[in-house]
Formats: sequence, C-alpha cells, structure tokens
Amino acid sequence: MIGRLPTAAVEVLESLYCHRLLTTVQVQQMHTPDATRRWTLRLLRALAGHELIDVARGPRTIGVWFVTEQGAEAVEQLPDRVESRRKLLTPAQAAGQLQAHTLAVNDVGIAYLGAARERGDEFGAFSWRHEIAHPIGAPAGRKAGEQLIVDALITYLETDGEQVTRHQRFLELDRGTLPVEALIDKLHRYQRLRTYAPEPPRGGERVEAWRSWYPAGLPDVQIVLAGKPRPQLERRLRLLLALYVAEAELKDDRQLRVHVALLEDLQTRGPFAKVWLRAENPSRRVDWLARPGGKS
Repeated sequence: MIGRLPTAAVEVLESLYCHRLLTTVQVQQMHTPDATRRWTLRLLRALAGHELIDVARGPRTIGVWFVTEQGAEAVEQLPDRVESRRKLLTPAQAAGQLQAHTLAVNDVGIAYLGAARERGDEFGAFSWRHEIAHPIGAPAGRKAGEQLIVDALITYLETDGEQVTRHQRFLELDRGTLPVEALIDKLHRYQRLRTYAPEPPRGGERVEAWRSWYPAGLPDVQIVLAGKPRPQLERRLRLLLALYVAEAELKDDRQLRVHVALLEDLQTRGPFAKVWLRAENPSRRVDWLARPGGKS
C-alpha cells in the first residue's frame, strides 16, 4: 500500500512514526510549508482513510495525529527509513498527559527547522530523535545500573560556504509539572553520563561510554521551559538558575554546559536569537551556540 502513496504522504507517515504526535499545523510547518492548511489536512485524512494514522480524541484535543500499528508496519517496510525503533502510542496515550510534552518537543525541533530554512543550513524533519537512553551506571550505594533518558537529541549542520559544522544538543523539555529540584537532579545524572565508564573486556582500557556515541564530544544540554504563562515561566527560570549556581558541583563543572530558554522565544525569534541563558553565567544572553553576537 505504501508504494501507492505520494511522496509527501510517505514523508508525513514516517514523521509521525518518528515523532509520535503531530498537529495538523506542525505537519504543515514540517512537510508542506508552501501548501494550504486545507491541502495538508486532506493529505492527513487520506492517510487516515487507509488506517495508517489516526487522530487523537479528547476534550482538549484538536487535530493531533499518531501512527497506527498498520502505519508502523508500513513504515518498517521502507528500506531507508530514518528511525529503526518502534514506540507506538495507544489512542488513550495520544490524547493523554504525554500529548502536551511530545508536541512541545516537536515545537522545539520545528523552531530549528525554520532557522535552517532561513539560513540555508541542513536540518530537516528527521533531525531530532526522541527519548534517547544512555546507561550511567549505578548510583553510590547501589548495585543496579540506571539510565538517563534524554527527551530529544538535536543534530544540526551549520553551513558556511563549503565548510560544514555539526552541532548536537541534548534537549530537556520542562512544562513545570515537577519541582525545579527534579531538573537539578537530572543535571547531576548528566554528570554521571559524562563520567560513566563500563568495565572493559579483560585487558582492555576503561573508556567513558558516551565516547562511542558522540565521538566529536558530549552534547551540551538545552532546557526549554513551556506549558505555563510567561510570568510563571520566567520565575521558574530564575529559580532554576539560582539553584544551579548554588550547586557548586554543577556550577564548577566546566565540561557540563547548560543553556536555558523559553519555548515561546524560540518559536517567535528562533534559536539563533539571543534568547538563551548559560546556567553557569546567566548575566548575558547568547544564541544557541553560546555566541553573544546572535540576533537581538
């Protein structure tokens, strides 16, 4: 069946497979920016007519799409699909508490996508991956190992003439549903990711695990705040930065680089604007590459 679908429909189907939940507006921003909303909706309804995708239903849910089991099987027949993992949402999950968080993560990716189109860089609909698991070993006093689940990994190729620079960032999307201290605790887990080195084979050298996944260097951490009125988000941001600075173990760690921004600013001004605060030095705003000369 998938072989009979137009190219745009196949891309949208694979995008829903990778990104789990997308609104009609998000699909248009990602895949059909030059088409009308009505045309995009017609494409989505055609996929739904083939039972490859479905729309989440709930009291606050309008036009949120997700891939079905049949749709996932169709994507997995693609020989060159981007994502090899499968994590499907049930209709109840698609309409439930996971929805707002997943859509906000995708909004961050779309903000980078818009910037790349404007600048001529390389960043597409499949340039961010959700929920990347990393082993971080056992905490002190325990034997069982743990994992750090990163909300998303962003990979952006910045182009300058013939020169291409690859940038990667870990994304933590915070909607204010947990205490700020939970974010601080997760940053300590990022420290454990940097230092965790599994037991090597006999006679081998002990090497940090992350080096095999990120040979160019461990990505910086981006915390994006969303889900509340702006005054509440700004208070939460100030509290987060104050707690971070008060934690000497974090503040003095020169290898853990943390940047914080509001989703609203990313969407309206873009990641290359000076909308980011560096947690270890929040006195000035920078762009997402920590360049103080970004757009105002």
